[in-house]
Amino acid sequence: MVKPVVMKGLYFAVLVAFFFSCQNTTPKTNTWSSYHGGKERNHYSELDEINPDNVELLEPAWTFTTSSKGQMQMNPIVVDSMVYIIDASLKVYGLHAKSGQEIWSYGANFDHALATSRGVSYWKSKEGEDRIFYTRNYELIALEALSGKPVQDFGVNGAVDIRKALPSMDKWVISNTPGTIFKDLIILPLRVSESEGAAKGNIIAFDTNTGTVVWTFETLPSFKDNPNIGGGNNWAGMSLDEEKELLFVPTGSASPDFYGADRVGKNEYANSIIALDANTGEYIWHFQTVHHDLWDRDLPAPPNLIQINKAGKSIDALAQISKQGYVFLFDRENGNPIYEIKETEVPISKIPNEKSWKTQPIPTKPKVFARQIEELQETKIGLYSSRKDSLRTLFKSMIKQTYHPPDTAKVLLFPGYDGGGEWGGAAAVPDEGLLYVNSNEMAWELRIEKREIANTSKGLYTRYCSSCHLENFKGVPESGYPSLEKINERLSVEKLHLLISNGKGRMPGFSQLPKEEIKAITKYVMGLEEGNTAVSTIEPITTYIHSGYQKFLDENGLPAINPPWGQLHAIDLNTAEYKWSVPLGETPGIGETGTENYGGPLVTKNGLLFIAATKDGFIRAFNRHTGAILWKYKLPYAAFASPSLYEYNNKSYLVIACGGEKLGTVAGDQIIAFALP
Repeated sequence: MVKPVVMKGLYFAVLVAFFFSCQNTTPKTNTWSSYHGGKERNHYSELDEINPDNVELLEPAWTFTTSSKGQMQMNPIVVDSMVYIIDASLKVYGLHAKSGQEIWSYGANFDHALATSRGVSYWKSKEGEDRIFYTRNYELIALEALSGKPVQDFGVNGAVDIRKALPSMDKWVISNTPGTIFKDLIILPLRVSESEGAAKGNIIAFDTNTGTVVWTFETLPSFKDNPNIGGGNNWAGMSLDEEKELLFVPTGSASPDFYGADRVGKNEYANSIIALDANTGEYIWHFQTVHHDLWDRDLPAPPNLIQINKAGKSIDALAQISKQGYVFLFDRENGNPIYEIKETEVPISKIPNEKSWKTQPIPTKPKVFARQIEELQETKIGLYSSRKDSLRTLFKSMIKQTYHPPDTAKVLLFPGYDGGGEWGGAAAVPDEGLLYVNSNEMAWELRIEKREIANTSKGLYTRYCSSCHLENFKGVPESGYPSLEKINERLSVEKLHLLISNGKGRMPGFSQLPKEEIKAITKYVMGLEEGNTAVSTIEPITTYIHSGYQKFLDENGLPAINPPWGQLHAIDLNTAEYKWSVPLGETPGIGETGTENYGGPLVTKNGLLFIAATKDGFIRAFNRHTGAILWKYKLPYAAFASPSLYEYNNKSYLVIACGGEKLGTVAGDQIIAFALP
């Protein structure tokens, strides 16, 4: 769907003249033209105006207010004199790099944004044509970089429906992480449902000129003909070695999560780092980091492409962080591990028909960057709680073992569903072999329940909705899963029907369900029927379903485990030794406990590390050599996003999106850029 383009600030003719003026009058720029600063995804800059000696002088240089409030996870990109951003409603903007002035915007506010976008991609043709690519739900859209106008000869009026490139168009699919540009290709990450009947997570390369599909790689070939098994998708983004023409794709678990009786085997290519020929999609090598995943241990971020020195030998390496807190390190040409990875025996599932894998691959070096479940101590549970005894009793009753499969008894999952490592990824100084990664340290409860699911509207709700919103509609708001009680006072029947079909935010859609099934769920949730109405399209089944996403919290909403609840680490991958680890974030009234954090770091050659990501709403600068805090600034809204660093006319700017909303923070609408006075 083509949306109107709004031009502001400068007339288009003047803008074009500005960008294509003579070389000797063009302001000097240093760009951040790709997601995470480059296709190696290292979040790295060699700009040196801002340094450890003057960073404390940073101050806001410009701010921009978007047209809607809400979570923004995007990493701005910068090309020449333009900063490209995307807001909570999936509206795209081109801003002037010096002032933050809006030059153009594309798209009206989108009430049905199906997910938060993490940014856009930039492509320049051999003829010098500049395009911005971004995804709006299930559409891949090409815009003219200077004007924001849709490229009419790309797809249909500038847009391609990515569902048409998959085996089934009726399944819920979106893309919310920037695609990777290679020559005249854009290779797209995909987000799919994590429940039964999810779409297949194929890797797809589109022609940047026309939008046609050039190649596809199937990530679940052994389940090609099984419509109930899906996933194995890359939602986190990819890394590219342009010189070697190698694409590195981290994938997630096969679906459904938590109960894998129907997806017997390792589920090869799921939960894997896959190396492909970027030209053709041809398989080169892969390594599976979790076999037969039952914990939603998707690989959460693109790998870092770095160089390390081991025993006097320089190696082009790939470092992949994981939710469990591991760093997997490989020679990126052949996939050989640089440090030994041991297949380690783990507990076996006792759930009927579940054939869990007997071993899991665990790196011997470096040590994990997030605490593990075995490190938690009963005497340190509930340190800030008035009911610590009951919390400790609950802790004692739960199963506590790494890679213990889901059970009808409570398993304490730590690190939790969100890691460990998360989508913000790690930063690296590539020629020094140094990796910088932030970790979440939140424990969650994991339990599955046996259910006899009838062919009724209530049965449908149980099957597809109760894991997040619970059987009683109460949800788990403190864990980010809203209540559905009295939803008829907030939404109309039509809007709820659309929401269930399309999804929104972190909630996947269920477009693969027949309309009569979505209608039945809608009526049941709205209280228009009691749930016993038969739905002829489904068969009664007996299965195991996830009982709900519940953080292990005290009565104050604080993690029941002892701090730190979020950390920042520096790891020397040449030696696999840690240089430092520090808490990341503060809790009011307690201090530097670390907090849950979403968003990644940015590291500079000259010794700085910038990161926001925390619930407390600060952006901080650290000395990357020591971990000491050199500067911090209270943002207008929390920034669950990664910063970018660019130079315009010999002046450096640090820019970040402040959308708040996550973790119960206030929703925001600010883009803020910092510079020296």
